[in-house]
Amino acid sequence: MPETTSASLPLEWFDYDLPRELIAQEPLPERDEARLFVLYRQTGTWEHRHVYDLPELLCPGDLLVLNNTKVIPARLYGVRERTGGRWEGLFLRRLPSGQWELLAQTRGKPQLGELFIIEPNDAATKNGPLTLVLEGRTEEGHWLCRPQPEAPPEQLLSLYGHVPLPPYIRQGRDCPEDRERYQTIYAERPGSVAAPTAGLHFTPRLFTRLAERGIDTVFVTLHVGVGTFQPITVPDAARHQMHAEWCEISQETAQRIVQCRALGGRVVAVGTTTVRTLETVAQNGSIRAWCGQTNLYIRPPFAFRAVDILMTNFHLPRSSLLVLVSAFAGLDLIQRAYQEAVRQRYRFYSYGDAMLII
Repeated sequence: MPETTSASLPLEWFDYDLPRELIAQEPLPERDEARLFVLYRQTGTWEHRHVYDLPELLCPGDLLVLNNTKVIPARLYGVRERTGGRWEGLFLRRLPSGQWELLAQTRGKPQLGELFIIEPNDAATKNGPLTLVLEGRTEEGHWLCRPQPEAPPEQLLSLYGHVPLPPYIRQGRDCPEDRERYQTIYAERPGSVAAPTAGLHFTPRLFTRLAERGIDTVFVTLHVGVGTFQPITVPDAARHQMHAEWCEISQETAQRIVQCRALGGRVVAVGTTTVRTLETVAQNGSIRAWCGQTNLYIRPPFAFRAVDILMTNFHLPRSSLLVLVSAFAGLDLIQRAYQEAVRQRYRFYSYGDAMLII
């Protein structure tokens, strides 16, 4: 497939065939033992390593930037009080009015005022059910519900929510172990409905070895939204409308990135969410402290101003994430690399293996 500078990006350029058995259904017993596909942009070559080799693949003075968002147990299962029919929802956010905005589905067409009953996620708990009252819908069709009892979402979701696994993992059905494994070990700021999956591979021993090698670590925050689950649907990927997500770069992180660059080090973004956060700020000048909503859509051609190296998992066909890595490494090289990863039986997607693009 040729490189292009055209404004058009046919969606089929970002498609590939993947045997279903290569979609990882469980995480590895040890996070940093995942395979690492190392892709060299300058030479168009690659090698096969493991995540625990990362310190050897980077240089002293390089700086790792990771997303410290925390996944909230946003998926809810319940029943319609009136009919007993099954109901499923995904918490998106709490509005200033106290209403919850959700993606939800059930049979039939529930009316305003209808109640939905959600039992605690732990059968042993003595808490009673959570009730959601349907009070409206947004222009996008999202549900607006009021919880009873009213309490902070973090408190209620911890009691009634489930890990919002993507549908390609066990059809979205979580198990108790996912509470730990579908979360980075450095997760700190609750707000995501999907994990920044490149970070799932990091362990305390890996951070120790990176520090011993002279590779420092800083953090940004981007709360991953529901748009992560949505494939591109327009025939021309260049016309895709990117969802907005909240992100933040602290003053300390910004200063460390500027210092790294000034001393000749490379900025290593762990995950596409980190790339979007850094490049959102960098498009308007040098890296600085910033927070707000970003809808930056990174697609070929794109001038990267903040990121030198990208560590990321393998992404779904026809997704904005695959478009992003194609912009970073080149359309043709990514296509060839993904074909090689399939041949080598890499494990794909959230619980799968990783790629390091240098």
